[in-house]
Amino acid sequence: MHIAQLSAAIKKGDRAALARAISLAENDPSKASALMKRVGNGGKAFVLGVTGPPGTGKSTLVDRLIESLRAKGLRVGVIAVDPTSPLTGGALLGDRIRMTRHTGDRSVYIRSMASRGWSGGLSMATAQAIRLVDAAGFDIILLETVGIGQSDIEVVGVSHAVLVVLMPGLGDDVQISKAGLMEVGDVYVVNKADLEGADRMVVDILSLFQRGRHRPPVLKVSARSGEGLEKLLRSVDEIRGRFVAGDEALRLRGIRGIIVETARGAALARFAAVSEAKADRLARLVAGEKITVEEAAARLAA
Repeated sequence: MHIAQLSAAIKKGDRAALARAISLAENDPSKASALMKRVGNGGKAFVLGVTGPPGTGKSTLVDRLIESLRAKGLRVGVIAVDPTSPLTGGALLGDRIRMTRHTGDRSVYIRSMASRGWSGGLSMATAQAIRLVDAAGFDIILLETVGIGQSDIEVVGVSHAVLVVLMPGLGDDVQISKAGLMEVGDVYVVNKADLEGADRMVVDILSLFQRGRHRPPVLKVSARSGEGLEKLLRSVDEIRGRFVAGDEALRLRGIRGIIVETARGAALARFAAVSEAKADRLARLVAGEKITVEEAAARLAA
């Protein structure tokens, strides 16, 4: 399909075209760039990041959010950034498998993407995927990251709001005392509320925000049973309501993040294109003590 045809099909909500376009973003940066110019800048869909350490139940929570958002009549896109398979380079599709009950709903689009070593829990093509799902007419995009812990904070840049999902029993004292994740959330979710220590964890998280101006909601939730989901949805609705009403700070936050991630991806792509021969020549110069490692790195990056 020609780029112009693909763009037109995406704007009509064609799911097959959308899938093809995201694959293009992952595998063919030059063609993807041409497509993105036709698709446009996006900015109509509300992007909700869902992040946090592994094992906290993020995918189960996303599954319940899909259900609740669909009940409100919203079209929901999900981008689940999964760890990369060491054998195929593709995504390990655990997140998509958990959400299979929604696959028959034409107003839900779920896509797993491989992180491919991209730090921060996002893949290089995530920013483009968000714009593509936006262009296809979805109202809200749930962006679930790999869940790699403290470096999982780049999700903030491309999201209008971020849910940080935690749970009791994962080294709570260490988990909630670190910076990074504990500075980026708009809503904090203590999932698996039936576990011992959930109430204590809520209190401990709240204590971190007592002295500062940043006092986000801290909610105890059980994604499996549904406990606390109504409060969580109210918090999400409140932020999304500001976005829909035209809150400039929220809109600029998402646009700025998309620009930064697009630039970063382009820079890495250029760097990856550096010939191995050049790297070999520099290695010989370093081995012969003619230049330092720092000088070699500067030449390689130039």
